[in-house]
Amino acid sequence: MNKLAAVFNHRFTAPLSAAGLVLGALFWLAALTPSLIPREGPIQGAIAGLAFAAGYGLAAGLVMLWGWLGLPVAQKGLLRRGRWLSAMFAVIVVVAGAFLARGWQNEIYQALGLPPVETVRPITLLGAGLAVALVLIAAGRLFRALKDLFDAPLRHVLPPRAALLAASLLAAWTFWAVGNGFLLDAILRGLDSAYRTVDSFIPAEEERPLAPLKTGSAASLLAWEGLGHEGRRHVSETPAASDISAITGRAALEPLRVYVGANSAETVEERAALALAEMLRTGAFERSLLVIATPTGTGWVDPAAMLPLEIMHGGDVASVSVQYSYLPSWLSLLVQPEYGEETADAVFRAVYGHWRSLPKASRPRLFLFGLSLGSINSDLASNAFAVLGDPFEGAFWVGPPFASRTWTEVTTTREAGTPQWLPTARNAQVFRFVTANDKTQLAAEGWGPVRVLYLQYPSDPIVFFEEDMWHRKPDWMGPPRAADVSPGLTWMPAISFIQLIFDMMTATTVPKGRGHVYAAADYARGWQALTGPQGIGDDEMKKLEAWLDAKGL
Repeated sequence: MNKLAAVFNHRFTAPLSAAGLVLGALFWLAALTPSLIPREGPIQGAIAGLAFAAGYGLAAGLVMLWGWLGLPVAQKGLLRRGRWLSAMFAVIVVVAGAFLARGWQNEIYQALGLPPVETVRPITLLGAGLAVALVLIAAGRLFRALKDLFDAPLRHVLPPRAALLAASLLAAWTFWAVGNGFLLDAILRGLDSAYRTVDSFIPAEEERPLAPLKTGSAASLLAWEGLGHEGRRHVSETPAASDISAITGRAALEPLRVYVGANSAETVEERAALALAEMLRTGAFERSLLVIATPTGTGWVDPAAMLPLEIMHGGDVASVSVQYSYLPSWLSLLVQPEYGEETADAVFRAVYGHWRSLPKASRPRLFLFGLSLGSINSDLASNAFAVLGDPFEGAFWVGPPFASRTWTEVTTTREAGTPQWLPTARNAQVFRFVTANDKTQLAAEGWGPVRVLYLQYPSDPIVFFEEDMWHRKPDWMGPPRAADVSPGLTWMPAISFIQLIFDMMTATTVPKGRGHVYAAADYARGWQALTGPQGIGDDEMKKLEAWLDAKGL
Protein backbone atom coordinates (compact mmCIF):
# COMPACT_ATOMS: atom_id res chain seq x y z
CA MET A 1 0.00 0.00 0.00
CA ASN A 2 2.87 2.36 0.85
CA LYS A 3 4.44 1.66 -2.53
CA LEU A 4 1.16 2.39 -4.28
CA ALA A 5 0.77 5.68 -2.41
CA ALA A 6 4.35 6.61 -3.23
CA VAL A 7 3.81 6.03 -6.94
CA PHE A 8 0.68 8.18 -7.05
CA ASN A 9 2.23 10.87 -4.84
CA HIS A 10 5.27 11.04 -7.12
CA ARG A 11 3.20 11.48 -10.26
CA PHE A 12 0.63 13.92 -8.87
CA THR A 13 3.19 16.21 -7.22
CA ALA A 14 5.64 16.24 -10.12
CA PRO A 15 6.25 19.65 -11.74
CA LEU A 16 4.38 20.51 -14.92
CA SER A 17 6.06 19.86 -18.25
CA ALA A 18 7.63 22.99 -19.74
CA ALA A 19 7.09 21.77 -23.28
CA GLY A 20 3.54 20.77 -22.35
CA LEU A 21 2.72 24.25 -21.05
CA VAL A 22 4.02 25.92 -24.21
CA LEU A 23 2.25 23.63 -26.67
CA GLY A 24 -0.88 23.52 -24.51
CA ALA A 25 -1.09 27.32 -24.50
CA LEU A 26 -0.70 27.45 -28.28
CA PHE A 27 -3.42 24.82 -28.67
CA TRP A 28 -5.65 26.85 -26.31
CA LEU A 29 -5.19 29.96 -28.44
CA ALA A 30 -5.84 28.09 -31.67
CA ALA A 31 -9.04 26.52 -30.31
CA LEU A 32 -10.55 29.97 -29.74
CA THR A 33 -10.24 30.98 -33.40
CA PRO A 34 -13.37 30.92 -35.62
CA SER A 35 -15.15 27.68 -36.50
CA LEU A 36 -18.69 27.22 -37.89
CA ILE A 37 -20.99 27.83 -34.91
CA PRO A 38 -20.76 30.72 -32.41
CA ARG A 39 -20.45 29.67 -28.79
CA GLU A 40 -20.99 31.07 -25.31
CA GLY A 41 -18.09 31.53 -22.88
CA PRO A 42 -18.41 28.21 -20.97
CA ILE A 43 -18.49 26.16 -24.17
CA GLN A 44 -15.58 28.13 -25.59
CA GLY A 45 -13.72 27.48 -22.36
CA ALA A 46 -14.40 23.74 -22.51
CA ILE A 47 -13.05 23.58 -26.08
CA ALA A 48 -9.96 25.61 -25.16
CA GLY A 49 -9.37 23.48 -22.06
CA LEU A 50 -9.64 20.28 -24.05
CA ALA A 51 -7.24 21.66 -26.65
CA PHE A 52 -4.80 22.76 -23.93
CA ALA A 53 -4.81 19.28 -22.44
CA ALA A 54 -4.32 17.73 -25.89
CA GLY A 55 -1.33 19.97 -26.59
CA TYR A 56 0.09 19.38 -23.13
CA GLY A 57 -0.30 15.63 -23.46
CA LEU A 58 1.26 15.59 -26.91
CA ALA A 59 4.32 17.54 -25.78
CA ALA A 60 4.69 15.54 -22.56
CA GLY A 61 4.43 12.32 -24.54
CA LEU A 62 7.14 13.45 -26.95
CA VAL A 63 9.39 14.35 -24.02
CA MET A 64 8.77 10.92 -22.52
CA LEU A 65 9.61 9.29 -25.86
CA TRP A 66 12.80 11.36 -26.01
CA GLY A 67 13.83 9.98 -22.64
CA TRP A 68 12.85 6.44 -23.58
CA LEU A 69 15.15 6.64 -26.60
CA GLY A 70 18.01 7.57 -24.28
CA LEU A 71 18.64 10.94 -25.92
CA PRO A 72 20.40 13.71 -23.95
CA VAL A 73 18.32 16.02 -21.72
CA ALA A 74 18.96 19.47 -20.29
CA GLN A 75 20.50 19.97 -16.84
CA LYS A 76 18.20 20.40 -13.84
CA GLY A 77 18.95 24.08 -13.40
CA LEU A 78 18.16 24.83 -17.01
CA LEU A 79 14.99 22.75 -16.78
CA ARG A 80 13.87 24.71 -13.71
CA ARG A 81 14.34 28.06 -15.46
CA GLY A 82 12.61 26.66 -18.55
CA ARG A 83 9.57 25.72 -16.47
CA TRP A 84 9.25 29.23 -15.07
CA LEU A 85 9.58 30.82 -18.51
CA SER A 86 7.11 28.38 -20.06
CA ALA A 87 4.65 28.97 -17.21
CA MET A 88 4.83 32.75 -17.76
CA PHE A 89 4.38 32.26 -21.51
CA ALA A 90 1.36 29.97 -20.94
CA VAL A 91 -0.33 32.43 -18.57
CA ILE A 92 0.09 35.33 -21.01
CA VAL A 93 -1.18 33.34 -24.00
CA VAL A 94 -4.12 31.79 -22.13
CA VAL A 95 -5.34 35.09 -20.70
CA ALA A 96 -4.81 36.94 -23.99
CA GLY A 97 -6.76 34.26 -25.84
CA ALA A 98 -9.72 34.63 -23.50
CA PHE A 99 -9.96 38.34 -24.32
CA LEU A 100 -9.28 37.91 -28.05
CA ALA A 101 -12.11 35.35 -28.29
CA ARG A 102 -14.82 38.02 -28.65
CA GLY A 103 -13.38 39.29 -31.94
CA TRP A 104 -13.05 35.78 -33.32
CA GLN A 105 -16.58 34.90 -32.27
CA ASN A 106 -17.93 38.02 -33.94
CA GLU A 107 -16.35 36.90 -37.20
CA ILE A 108 -18.65 33.87 -37.03
CA TYR A 109 -21.67 36.01 -36.14
CA GLN A 110 -20.92 38.29 -39.10
CA ALA A 111 -20.63 35.37 -41.53
CA LEU A 112 -23.99 34.03 -40.32
CA GLY A 113 -25.64 37.43 -40.67
CA LEU A 114 -26.15 37.82 -36.93
CA PRO A 115 -25.51 40.89 -34.73
CA PRO A 116 -22.16 40.92 -32.89
CA VAL A 117 -21.86 40.14 -29.17
CA GLU A 118 -20.47 42.56 -26.62
CA THR A 119 -18.64 39.92 -24.62
CA VAL A 120 -17.91 36.20 -24.45
CA ARG A 121 -17.46 36.42 -20.65
CA PRO A 122 -13.68 35.91 -20.61
CA ILE A 123 -13.51 35.18 -16.87
CA THR A 124 -16.12 32.42 -17.25
CA LEU A 125 -14.24 31.17 -20.30
CA LEU A 126 -11.00 31.05 -18.31
CA GLY A 127 -12.62 29.27 -15.38
CA ALA A 128 -14.30 26.61 -17.51
CA GLY A 129 -11.22 26.08 -19.66
CA LEU A 130 -8.78 25.74 -16.80
CA ALA A 131 -11.10 23.35 -14.96
CA VAL A 132 -11.33 21.08 -18.02
CA ALA A 133 -7.58 21.27 -18.64
CA LEU A 134 -6.70 20.42 -15.02
CA VAL A 135 -9.08 17.44 -14.93
CA LEU A 136 -7.64 16.05 -18.15
CA ILE A 137 -4.03 16.64 -17.08
CA ALA A 138 -4.84 14.84 -13.82
CA ALA A 139 -6.20 11.96 -15.88
CA GLY A 140 -2.91 11.92 -17.78
CA ARG A 141 -0.97 11.73 -14.54
CA LEU A 142 -3.18 8.88 -13.42
CA PHE A 143 -2.24 7.11 -16.64
CA ARG A 144 1.46 7.59 -15.90
CA ALA A 145 0.97 6.32 -12.35
CA LEU A 146 -0.66 3.17 -13.69
CA LYS A 147 2.17 2.80 -16.16
CA ASP A 148 4.68 2.99 -13.29
CA LEU A 149 2.76 0.33 -11.34
CA PHE A 150 2.87 -2.04 -14.32
CA ASP A 151 6.46 -1.16 -15.14
CA ALA A 152 8.05 -2.15 -11.81
CA PRO A 153 7.22 -5.89 -11.87
CA LEU A 154 7.77 -6.15 -15.62
CA ARG A 155 11.37 -4.98 -15.23
CA HIS A 156 12.12 -8.28 -13.47
CA VAL A 157 11.38 -10.25 -16.64
CA LEU A 158 11.93 -7.77 -19.49
CA PRO A 159 14.61 -5.32 -20.55
CA PRO A 160 13.89 -1.78 -19.23
CA ARG A 161 12.68 -0.31 -22.52
CA ALA A 162 10.56 -3.33 -23.37
CA ALA A 163 9.07 -3.22 -19.85
CA LEU A 164 8.26 0.47 -20.25
CA LEU A 165 6.57 -0.15 -23.61
CA ALA A 166 4.57 -3.09 -22.26
CA ALA A 167 3.55 -1.07 -19.17
CA SER A 168 2.40 1.81 -21.35
CA LEU A 169 0.28 -0.53 -23.46
CA LEU A 170 -1.26 -2.11 -20.35
CA ALA A 171 -2.09 1.32 -18.89
CA ALA A 172 -3.62 2.39 -22.21
CA TRP A 173 -5.72 -0.79 -22.32
CA THR A 174 -6.88 -0.19 -18.73
CA PHE A 175 -7.94 3.36 -19.57
CA TRP A 176 -9.73 2.20 -22.71
CA ALA A 177 -11.52 -0.63 -20.92
CA VAL A 178 -12.73 1.61 -18.11
CA GLY A 179 -13.57 4.58 -20.33
CA ASN A 180 -15.21 2.75 -23.21
CA GLY A 181 -16.60 -0.26 -21.39
CA PHE A 182 -17.79 1.38 -18.18
CA LEU A 183 -17.92 5.18 -18.24
CA LEU A 184 -19.21 5.59 -21.79
CA ASP A 185 -21.74 2.83 -21.29
CA ALA A 186 -22.93 4.40 -18.03
CA ILE A 187 -23.18 7.84 -19.65
CA LEU A 188 -25.16 6.49 -22.60
CA ARG A 189 -27.48 4.55 -20.29
CA GLY A 190 -28.03 7.68 -18.23
CA LEU A 191 -28.73 9.83 -21.26
CA ASP A 192 -31.02 7.21 -22.75
CA SER A 193 -32.93 7.01 -19.47
CA ALA A 194 -33.21 10.81 -19.26
CA TYR A 195 -34.44 11.17 -22.83
CA ARG A 196 -36.80 8.20 -22.33
CA THR A 197 -38.32 10.02 -19.34
CA VAL A 198 -38.81 13.17 -21.41
CA ASP A 199 -40.29 11.07 -24.21
CA SER A 200 -42.88 9.48 -21.91
CA PHE A 201 -43.97 12.72 -20.20
CA ILE A 202 -47.42 13.91 -21.34
CA PRO A 203 -48.16 17.60 -20.62
CA ALA A 204 -51.73 18.57 -19.82
CA GLU A 205 -52.10 20.41 -23.13
CA GLU A 206 -51.31 17.25 -25.15
CA GLU A 207 -54.83 15.87 -25.17
CA ARG A 208 -55.74 12.74 -27.05
CA PRO A 209 -57.13 13.68 -30.48
CA LEU A 210 -60.84 13.18 -31.11
CA ALA A 211 -60.72 12.97 -34.92
CA PRO A 212 -60.85 9.25 -35.83
CA LEU A 213 -58.31 9.62 -38.67
CA LYS A 214 -55.61 10.83 -36.31
CA THR A 215 -53.07 8.42 -34.88
CA GLY A 216 -53.64 7.92 -31.15
CA SER A 217 -57.38 8.64 -31.27
CA ALA A 218 -59.97 6.23 -29.86
CA ALA A 219 -60.36 4.72 -33.34
CA SER A 220 -56.59 4.36 -33.87
CA LEU A 221 -54.64 1.12 -33.67
CA LEU A 222 -52.01 2.93 -31.59
CA ALA A 223 -52.30 4.15 -28.02
CA TRP A 224 -51.78 7.89 -27.53
CA GLU A 225 -49.36 7.26 -24.66
CA GLY A 226 -47.14 5.00 -26.78
CA LEU A 227 -46.41 7.63 -29.44
CA GLY A 228 -43.84 9.38 -27.29
CA HIS A 229 -43.39 13.11 -26.81
CA GLU A 230 -42.31 13.87 -30.38
CA GLY A 231 -44.96 11.63 -31.91
CA ARG A 232 -47.78 13.21 -29.91
CA ARG A 233 -46.57 16.68 -30.84
CA HIS A 234 -46.22 15.73 -34.50
CA VAL A 235 -49.81 14.44 -34.64
CA SER A 236 -51.20 17.35 -32.59
CA GLU A 237 -49.66 19.92 -34.93
CA THR A 238 -51.38 18.54 -38.04
CA PRO A 239 -52.88 21.58 -39.82
CA ALA A 240 -56.65 21.64 -40.18
CA ALA A 241 -58.20 21.73 -43.65
CA SER A 242 -59.66 25.16 -42.87
CA ASP A 243 -56.20 26.51 -41.99
CA ILE A 244 -54.78 25.31 -45.30
CA SER A 245 -57.73 26.80 -47.21
CA ALA A 246 -57.21 30.13 -45.48
CA ILE A 247 -53.67 30.23 -46.87
CA THR A 248 -54.29 28.89 -50.37
CA GLY A 249 -57.82 30.15 -50.94
CA ARG A 250 -58.82 26.70 -52.20
CA ALA A 251 -60.65 23.69 -50.81
CA ALA A 252 -58.38 21.41 -48.82
CA LEU A 253 -58.17 18.15 -46.90
CA GLU A 254 -56.65 17.57 -43.50
CA PRO A 255 -53.27 15.85 -44.00
CA LEU A 256 -52.74 12.38 -42.56
CA ARG A 257 -49.80 11.95 -40.22
CA VAL A 258 -49.26 8.36 -39.13
CA TYR A 259 -46.76 7.97 -36.30
CA VAL A 260 -45.56 4.90 -34.39
CA GLY A 261 -43.58 5.41 -31.18
CA ALA A 262 -40.75 3.24 -29.93
CA ASN A 263 -43.05 2.09 -27.11
CA SER A 264 -45.91 1.18 -29.45
CA ALA A 265 -44.58 -2.37 -29.96
CA GLU A 266 -41.70 -4.55 -28.79
CA THR A 267 -39.91 -5.25 -32.06
CA VAL A 268 -38.95 -3.31 -35.17
CA GLU A 269 -41.02 -5.59 -37.41
CA GLU A 270 -44.07 -5.17 -35.18
CA ARG A 271 -43.75 -1.38 -35.28
CA ALA A 272 -43.44 -1.44 -39.07
CA ALA A 273 -46.52 -3.68 -39.33
CA LEU A 274 -48.44 -1.32 -37.04
CA ALA A 275 -47.47 1.63 -39.23
CA LEU A 276 -48.77 -0.10 -42.36
CA ALA A 277 -51.98 -1.20 -40.62
CA GLU A 278 -52.63 2.35 -39.39
CA MET A 279 -52.01 3.70 -42.89
CA LEU A 280 -54.53 1.28 -44.32
CA ARG A 281 -57.04 2.20 -41.62
CA THR A 282 -56.76 5.93 -42.33
CA GLY A 283 -56.69 5.64 -46.13
CA ALA A 284 -53.14 6.92 -46.49
CA PHE A 285 -52.68 5.10 -49.81
CA GLU A 286 -55.70 6.95 -51.21
CA ARG A 287 -54.01 10.34 -50.97
CA SER A 288 -52.19 11.86 -53.95
CA LEU A 289 -48.85 12.10 -52.19
CA LEU A 290 -47.27 9.66 -49.72
CA VAL A 291 -44.10 10.45 -47.76
CA ILE A 292 -42.03 8.03 -45.68
CA ALA A 293 -40.64 10.59 -43.24
CA THR A 294 -37.81 9.04 -41.21
CA PRO A 295 -37.46 10.98 -37.94
CA THR A 296 -34.29 12.22 -36.25
CA GLY A 297 -32.65 10.40 -33.35
CA THR A 298 -35.17 11.64 -30.77
CA GLY A 299 -38.14 10.76 -32.99
CA TRP A 300 -38.63 14.37 -34.07
CA VAL A 301 -40.13 15.18 -37.48
CA ASP A 302 -39.40 18.82 -38.26
CA PRO A 303 -42.75 20.67 -38.63
CA ALA A 304 -40.97 23.17 -40.86
CA ALA A 305 -40.41 20.31 -43.32
CA MET A 306 -43.86 18.75 -43.57
CA LEU A 307 -46.10 21.81 -43.26
CA PRO A 308 -45.07 23.53 -46.55
CA LEU A 309 -45.61 20.31 -48.48
CA GLU A 310 -49.05 19.76 -46.94
CA ILE A 311 -50.11 23.34 -47.65
CA MET A 312 -48.87 23.36 -51.27
CA HIS A 313 -50.82 20.17 -52.02
CA GLY A 314 -54.00 21.27 -50.28
CA GLY A 315 -53.62 18.68 -47.53
CA ASP A 316 -53.82 15.78 -49.99
CA VAL A 317 -50.74 14.28 -48.36
CA ALA A 318 -50.13 11.30 -46.08
CA SER A 319 -46.90 10.71 -44.18
CA VAL A 320 -45.66 7.91 -41.97
CA SER A 321 -42.91 8.02 -39.34
CA VAL A 322 -41.63 5.40 -36.90
CA GLN A 323 -39.47 6.27 -33.91
CA TYR A 324 -36.30 4.26 -33.31
CA SER A 325 -34.40 6.14 -30.59
CA TYR A 326 -34.51 8.68 -27.77
CA LEU A 327 -30.99 10.08 -28.22
CA PRO A 328 -30.16 13.29 -30.15
CA SER A 329 -28.82 12.77 -33.65
CA TRP A 330 -25.34 14.19 -32.94
CA LEU A 331 -24.85 11.74 -30.07
CA SER A 332 -26.08 8.78 -32.08
CA LEU A 333 -23.78 9.82 -34.93
CA LEU A 334 -20.71 9.82 -32.71
CA VAL A 335 -21.36 6.55 -30.88
CA GLN A 336 -23.53 4.49 -33.25
CA PRO A 337 -24.15 6.09 -36.68
CA GLU A 338 -25.99 3.03 -38.00
CA TYR A 339 -28.58 3.37 -35.21
CA GLY A 340 -32.07 3.32 -36.69
CA GLU A 341 -31.19 1.63 -39.97
CA GLU A 342 -33.06 -1.54 -38.99
CA THR A 343 -36.26 0.38 -38.24
CA ALA A 344 -36.06 2.51 -41.38
CA ASP A 345 -35.47 -0.60 -43.48
CA ALA A 346 -38.44 -2.45 -41.97
CA VAL A 347 -40.76 0.54 -42.48
CA PHE A 348 -39.60 1.07 -46.05
CA ARG A 349 -40.08 -2.60 -46.95
CA ALA A 350 -43.57 -2.67 -45.44
CA VAL A 351 -44.79 0.58 -47.02
CA TYR A 352 -43.01 0.19 -50.35
CA GLY A 353 -44.12 -3.44 -50.63
CA HIS A 354 -47.78 -2.51 -50.27
CA TRP A 355 -47.44 0.57 -52.48
CA ARG A 356 -45.84 -1.51 -55.21
CA SER A 357 -48.75 -3.98 -55.13
CA LEU A 358 -51.25 -1.23 -55.99
CA PRO A 359 -52.26 -0.28 -59.56
CA LYS A 360 -49.86 2.35 -60.87
CA ALA A 361 -52.70 4.50 -62.16
CA SER A 362 -54.35 4.91 -58.76
CA ARG A 363 -51.59 4.67 -56.17
CA PRO A 364 -50.05 7.81 -54.59
CA ARG A 365 -46.77 9.34 -55.65
CA LEU A 366 -44.14 8.07 -53.21
CA PHE A 367 -41.40 10.24 -51.72
CA LEU A 368 -38.81 9.76 -48.99
CA PHE A 369 -37.81 12.40 -46.47
CA GLY A 370 -35.20 12.57 -43.74
CA LEU A 371 -33.50 15.27 -41.72
CA SER A 372 -30.15 14.71 -40.04
CA LEU A 373 -29.87 11.11 -38.78
CA GLY A 374 -33.24 10.52 -40.45
CA SER A 375 -31.65 11.22 -43.84
CA ILE A 376 -28.92 8.61 -43.23
CA ASN A 377 -31.44 5.95 -42.27
CA SER A 378 -33.82 6.88 -45.09
CA ASP A 379 -30.91 6.52 -47.51
CA LEU A 380 -29.77 3.19 -46.06
CA ALA A 381 -33.30 1.78 -46.21
CA SER A 382 -33.87 2.66 -49.86
CA ASN A 383 -31.64 0.18 -51.65
CA ALA A 384 -31.45 1.38 -55.24
CA PHE A 385 -31.11 -2.12 -56.68
CA ALA A 386 -34.24 -3.30 -54.84
CA VAL A 387 -36.42 -0.56 -56.38
CA LEU A 388 -35.00 -0.31 -59.91
CA GLY A 389 -37.99 -2.07 -61.44
CA ASP A 390 -40.52 0.24 -59.78
CA PRO A 391 -38.78 3.19 -58.10
CA PHE A 392 -40.21 5.80 -55.77
CA GLU A 393 -40.48 9.26 -57.33
CA GLY A 394 -38.03 11.18 -55.22
CA ALA A 395 -36.18 11.76 -51.97
CA PHE A 396 -35.59 14.95 -50.00
CA TRP A 397 -32.62 14.51 -47.66
CA VAL A 398 -31.84 17.52 -45.50
CA GLY A 399 -28.75 18.19 -43.42
CA PRO A 400 -27.23 14.83 -44.43
CA PRO A 401 -24.66 13.89 -41.75
CA PHE A 402 -21.05 13.30 -42.67
CA ALA A 403 -21.54 9.51 -42.44
CA SER A 404 -24.24 9.46 -45.14
CA ARG A 405 -23.51 6.75 -47.70
CA THR A 406 -24.93 8.19 -50.92
CA TRP A 407 -24.16 11.82 -50.04
CA THR A 408 -20.49 10.96 -49.51
CA GLU A 409 -20.25 9.10 -52.81
CA VAL A 410 -22.03 11.77 -54.85
CA THR A 411 -20.05 14.59 -53.22
CA THR A 412 -16.70 12.84 -53.61
CA THR A 413 -17.30 12.18 -57.32
CA ARG A 414 -18.71 15.66 -58.04
CA GLU A 415 -17.89 17.65 -61.16
CA ALA A 416 -14.41 19.15 -61.04
CA GLY A 417 -14.34 22.78 -59.98
CA THR A 418 -17.54 22.67 -57.92
CA PRO A 419 -17.20 23.14 -54.14
CA GLN A 420 -17.96 20.41 -51.64
CA TRP A 421 -20.59 22.60 -49.96
CA LEU A 422 -22.50 23.02 -53.26
CA PRO A 423 -21.40 20.23 -55.61
CA THR A 424 -22.69 19.55 -59.08
CA ALA A 425 -23.27 15.81 -59.24
CA ARG A 426 -21.95 13.88 -62.21
CA ASN A 427 -25.36 12.24 -62.35
CA ALA A 428 -27.29 15.51 -62.23
CA GLN A 429 -30.27 13.73 -63.83
CA VAL A 430 -30.87 12.27 -60.34
CA PHE A 431 -29.00 14.30 -57.73
CA ARG A 432 -29.30 18.02 -57.04
CA PHE A 433 -27.93 20.21 -54.21
CA VAL A 434 -29.21 23.49 -52.77
CA THR A 435 -28.28 25.81 -49.92
CA ALA A 436 -30.08 28.70 -48.27
CA ASN A 437 -28.39 31.15 -50.65
CA ASP A 438 -28.18 29.14 -53.88
CA LYS A 439 -31.04 27.18 -55.45
CA THR A 440 -29.97 27.43 -59.08
CA GLN A 441 -29.81 23.65 -59.49
CA LEU A 442 -33.57 23.43 -58.93
CA ALA A 443 -34.25 25.23 -62.18
CA ALA A 444 -31.60 23.45 -64.26
CA GLU A 445 -32.91 21.24 -67.05
CA GLY A 446 -32.50 17.49 -67.25
CA TRP A 447 -33.81 16.38 -63.87
CA GLY A 448 -35.13 12.88 -64.52
CA PRO A 449 -38.21 11.00 -63.31
CA VAL A 450 -36.44 9.89 -60.10
CA ARG A 451 -35.18 12.91 -58.20
CA VAL A 452 -32.97 13.14 -55.12
CA LEU A 453 -32.52 16.57 -53.55
CA TYR A 454 -30.03 17.50 -50.85
CA LEU A 455 -30.57 20.66 -48.82
CA GLN A 456 -27.49 21.59 -46.81
CA TYR A 457 -26.09 24.71 -45.20
CA PRO A 458 -22.32 25.28 -45.52
CA SER A 459 -22.33 26.30 -41.84
CA ASP A 460 -23.75 22.93 -40.77
CA PRO A 461 -21.03 20.98 -38.90
CA ILE A 462 -23.15 17.82 -38.80
CA VAL A 463 -22.86 17.72 -42.59
CA PHE A 464 -19.25 18.81 -42.96
CA PHE A 465 -17.46 17.21 -40.05
CA GLU A 466 -14.94 14.64 -41.29
CA GLU A 467 -13.50 11.82 -39.20
CA ASP A 468 -10.02 12.26 -40.67
CA MET A 469 -9.92 16.05 -40.42
CA TRP A 470 -7.65 15.74 -37.38
CA HIS A 471 -4.82 15.24 -39.87
CA ARG A 472 -6.28 16.25 -43.26
CA LYS A 473 -7.75 19.55 -44.45
CA PRO A 474 -11.33 19.09 -45.73
CA ASP A 475 -12.12 20.34 -49.23
CA TRP A 476 -14.86 22.68 -48.00
CA MET A 477 -12.32 24.72 -46.05
CA GLY A 478 -10.53 25.65 -49.25
CA PRO A 479 -11.62 28.18 -51.88
CA PRO A 480 -14.22 29.12 -52.81
CA ARG A 481 -15.41 29.75 -49.26
CA ALA A 482 -19.18 29.77 -48.67
CA ALA A 483 -20.72 33.10 -47.65
CA ASP A 484 -21.93 31.84 -44.25
CA VAL A 485 -18.52 30.45 -43.26
CA SER A 486 -16.10 32.82 -41.57
CA PRO A 487 -13.08 33.83 -43.68
CA GLY A 488 -11.06 33.45 -40.49
CA LEU A 489 -11.79 29.74 -40.17
CA THR A 490 -8.46 27.97 -40.64
CA TRP A 491 -7.73 24.27 -40.65
CA MET A 492 -5.33 23.18 -37.94
CA PRO A 493 -4.43 19.56 -37.20
CA ALA A 494 -6.30 18.19 -34.17
CA ILE A 495 -7.70 21.66 -33.29
CA SER A 496 -10.22 21.81 -36.12
CA PHE A 497 -11.34 18.29 -35.23
CA ILE A 498 -12.06 19.36 -31.63
CA GLN A 499 -13.83 22.54 -32.79
CA LEU A 500 -16.13 20.67 -35.17
CA ILE A 501 -17.00 18.06 -32.52
CA PHE A 502 -18.29 20.86 -30.29
CA ASP A 503 -19.90 22.60 -33.28
CA MET A 504 -21.96 19.46 -33.88
CA MET A 505 -23.14 19.53 -30.28
CA THR A 506 -24.31 23.15 -30.59
CA ALA A 507 -25.40 23.13 -34.25
CA THR A 508 -29.09 23.64 -33.37
CA THR A 509 -28.51 26.64 -31.09
CA VAL A 510 -28.40 29.17 -33.95
CA PRO A 511 -31.40 30.91 -35.57
CA LYS A 512 -33.17 29.23 -38.48
CA GLY A 513 -31.44 29.16 -41.83
CA ARG A 514 -28.02 28.50 -40.31
CA GLY A 515 -26.10 25.59 -38.86
CA HIS A 516 -28.36 22.56 -38.47
CA VAL A 517 -31.59 24.60 -38.18
CA TYR A 518 -33.31 24.37 -41.56
CA ALA A 519 -35.85 27.03 -42.50
CA ALA A 520 -39.36 26.23 -43.74
CA ALA A 521 -38.86 28.51 -46.75
CA ASP A 522 -35.94 26.35 -47.92
CA TYR A 523 -37.97 23.19 -47.37
CA ALA A 524 -40.81 24.75 -49.37
CA ARG A 525 -38.64 25.52 -52.40
CA GLY A 526 -37.24 22.01 -52.34
CA TRP A 527 -40.66 20.34 -52.11
CA GLN A 528 -41.99 22.58 -54.88
CA ALA A 529 -39.22 21.47 -57.24
CA LEU A 530 -39.54 17.80 -56.29
CA THR A 531 -43.32 17.44 -56.34
CA GLY A 532 -44.54 20.16 -58.75
CA PRO A 533 -47.76 21.18 -56.93
CA GLN A 534 -50.51 22.47 -59.23
CA GLY A 535 -51.33 26.17 -59.10
CA ILE A 536 -48.30 27.10 -56.98
CA GLY A 537 -46.23 29.73 -58.75
CA ASP A 538 -43.84 32.42 -57.53
CA ASP A 539 -46.61 34.62 -56.11
CA GLU A 540 -48.09 31.73 -54.15
CA MET A 541 -44.66 30.70 -52.93
CA LYS A 542 -43.86 34.20 -51.69
CA LYS A 543 -47.17 34.29 -49.83
CA LEU A 544 -46.47 30.88 -48.31
CA GLU A 545 -42.94 31.85 -47.31
CA ALA A 546 -44.20 35.02 -45.64
CA TRP A 547 -46.77 32.97 -43.70
CA LEU A 548 -44.15 30.43 -42.63
CA ASP A 549 -41.77 33.19 -41.57
CA ALA A 550 -44.52 34.79 -39.48
CA LYS A 551 -44.94 31.41 -37.78
CA GLY A 552 -41.24 31.41 -36.94
CA LEU A 553 -40.57 28.32 -39.07
